[in-house]
Amino acid sequence: MTGRESDSALAKRLADAAGALLLKLQRDSGLSGGALGASGDAAANAWLMAALRAARPDDAILSEEEADCPARLAANRVWIIDPLDGTREYGEGRADWAVHVALAIAGHAAVGAVALPALGQTLSSADTAALPLPNQPPRMLVSRSRPAPEAVAVAQAIGADLVPMGSAGAKAMAVVRGEGDIYLHTGGQCQWDNCAPVAVAAAYGLYCSRANGAPLRYNAAETSLPDLLICRPEWAEQVLALVAAGAGA
Repeated sequence: MTGRESDSALAKRLADAAGALLLKLQRDSGLSGGALGASGDAAANAWLMAALRAARPDDAILSEEEADCPARLAANRVWIIDPLDGTREYGEGRADWAVHVALAIAGHAAVGAVALPALGQTLSSADTAALPLPNQPPRMLVSRSRPAPEAVAVAQAIGADLVPMGSAGAKAMAVVRGEGDIYLHTGGQCQWDNCAPVAVAAAYGLYCSRANGAPLRYNAAETSLPDLLICRPEWAEQVLALVAAGAGA
């Protein structure tokens, strides 16, 4: 008799499948730009919601593309998903977009998978490896369109090169993949933007916290979780100190 699929295997399978669906839509729909992004958001969300409800009917779900249900606050296990992180990048045909599937248990980002479909890779909190060697000089991931002043100031202080990139998941996974060393964000995010990336990054041994060093907590009533730091452990203390000292103020 086959046992129940593990939460980690489920998260990775669903992220993979949603990514494949999005690639097919991108290839076959004839849409582009905002219309493609909106269609992708809706299609990936519908598929993930149905799959999660079938596989884990007793768990709560928080999705960017669904109306929030306050009943989740009483749940110990909450799936937190972003069906298409980097909608603009997806619509533009870029590679820096992602699918996030995470499970928060008692407020902790316990399980996560981040698919990078355009790169043919899905990173999971259950399938880890040693981190690549650090970059010299260090590389800091920032928003393509609105780099946070704090991140720019920290980069200047430590001599880091700025690396503009699209989705939050793509930026976080760039640190996991060794394309960057620090991802400091202070410009506003929600729980679905960073729960899966944090679960994966932490499993790989990266430092993860709020920008002030406070723990990242999930399934809070307020869906906003506006800032975070994901970085190689050797940079955490210095980056947090610079932020606390008012870098970018």
